[in-house]
Amino acid sequence: MVKEIERAGLPVVHVCTIVPISLTVGANRIIPAVAIPHPLGDPSKTAEEEKQIRRRLVERSLKALQTEITDQTVFND
Repeated sequence: MVKEIERAGLPVVHVCTIVPISLTVGANRIIPAVAIPHPLGDPSKTAEEEKQIRRRLVERSLKALQTEITDQTVFND
């Protein structure tokens, strides 16, 4: 679905837990998530730490959306 949305002219960020799968399916902007059972957080963390994790993922995603790319790109910290 990511490829079809981009084909329509909208940039897409794929937040995923297994980067090689995202690369295989052809996602262009890839953001590695936290872990398979909890991709957008960590239940062992405090509420404030969870907020920081999520904020970092959103900020990285927004930066990826604004970045011109020509090939598949994994956006790490």
